[in-house]
Amino acid sequence: MTPHKQIYLVTGHTDMRKAIDGLSLIVSDVLEMDPLNQAWFIFCNRHRDKIKILFWDTNGFWLYYRRLEKGRFKWPGANDEQDALTINQHQLNWLLSGLSLEVSHGHKPLNGLTVR
Repeated sequence: MTPHKQIYLVTGHTDMRKAIDGLSLIVSDVLEMDPLNQAWFIFCNRHRDKIKILFWDTNGFWLYYRRLEKGRFKWPGANDEQDALTINQHQLNWLLSGLSLEVSHGHKPLNGLTVR
């Protein structure tokens, strides 16, 4: 993933049948933000097993799609209301790894060993 300005997690759930045009309409009409500002907008479905990431790059949109075969994303704001929550790159990595956004430390060392 390339460097970017802002990462916005769109709370609530989104119909994953929406493609670039439908998701960019949510950004502009519901969130009242500019989908062309090179920010990343992250959407999740009702079952929290699919996400889409939409962002503008130079002269076109990118749309990433991830579907989990097992498990669910730890998605905040599981209600129907959509709003934008600003997250950072670390939180995005945690989310994509199946962790919650509130993770503040790594895994415990195996067998009591510490890494120095």
